[in-house]
Amino acid sequence: MRILIAEDDSILADGLSRTLRQGGYAVDAVHDGLAADAALAAQPFDLLILDLGLPNLSGQDVLRRLRARDSRLPVLILTAADSIEQRVQGLDLGADDYMAKPFSLSELEARVRALTRRGAGGGGAVLRHGRLAFDQVGRVVSIDGQMVDLSAREISLLEVLLARNGRMVSKNQLVDHLCEWGEEVSTNAIEVYVHRLRKKLEPGGVRIMTVRGLGYCLAPQPGAGDAPA
Repeated sequence: MRILIAEDDSILADGLSRTLRQGGYAVDAVHDGLAADAALAAQPFDLLILDLGLPNLSGQDVLRRLRARDSRLPVLILTAADSIEQRVQGLDLGADDYMAKPFSLSELEARVRALTRRGAGGGGAVLRHGRLAFDQVGRVVSIDGQMVDLSAREISLLEVLLARNGRMVSKNQLVDHLCEWGEEVSTNAIEVYVHRLRKKLEPGGVRIMTVRGLGYCLAPQPGAGDAPA
């Protein structure tokens, strides 16, 4: 899952980014409201962590513009002020949750899990393919109940393939999903990630097929009644 952090405190933003990436999320960080608004208009995200006190465009205005586009993206507001009035205002604008600074990282991670689970459509969203299961909330991949050790990028790549099970995924689509805001990921790098992922999954009977000129897809499981996610 992909998270956008809009926070002008670079130290806090870096700390949040590192923590969430270690939890298996793809994270982009911007430091002013205009950049946040541009990122939200340009790319899909699964959660927005939004500081209200952003320069150039306030967090409230970022949220107003987001909801004016009919986006249902879950939003977790961060603010240095913890007044009832500000909480009510943020929630009335369409925020889903609210945290006052300072806060514990463990509590923030718990709220992120709850919001991304809600955004994914409720309780334990698990994608399955044959013997493989992927817990989208916990970011855990297992085969026959045994956890598979994957990097955050490998997990993100697998998530795209599972979400589009039965359909071809092009290298450019994978680049768009894996690269972070302001960062470039080459198609050569995609080939490396696919190669590594294959080596880890094929012993469990999960094959990634390559169709030259088109992209990648998961090979069908013989005799399995997998429902494409």
